[in-house]
Amino acid sequence: MGKVLKDIAEVKVRFGEVDSMGIVWHGNYVKYIEEGRESFGRNYGISYLDIYSNNVMAPVVNMNIDFKKQVRYGDTLIVETEFVNTPSAKIIFDFRVYRKSDNELVATAQSTQVFIDMDHEMLLYPPDFAIAWKRKFGLIE
Repeated sequence: MGKVLKDIAEVKVRFGEVDSMGIVWHGNYVKYIEEGRESFGRNYGISYLDIYSNNVMAPVVNMNIDFKKQVRYGDTLIVETEFVNTPSAKIIFDFRVYRKSDNELVATAQSTQVFIDMDHEMLLYPPDFAIAWKRKFGLIE
């Protein structure tokens, strides 16, 4: 299967994130997933600022979320972020979101980002820094 890069982030559910039924509004899961992506980037040296410092940007072009269980105000979530290694000029992450108190899986998700240059043109091949990053972590030879 190859090397797997994962990160774990904790996110506290805030009062403003619940709806009138007292459960987390579905749109807030995008924020939780973003927390996972940012934590991964900080810990593995491929944050948005790292990408931007190489004169490249990486906008999200696709996101899928499957909701499994309800989450409420005061819950702490564990966001597990796993890098999906692909040869294409993309950054793909798989996510598993757990409720910390009972380790219940509450959501799964996947996000896809593409590389674009500073003129907002999509890159067809991974930029040199992304290839060097993959080599550093043993994802390619």
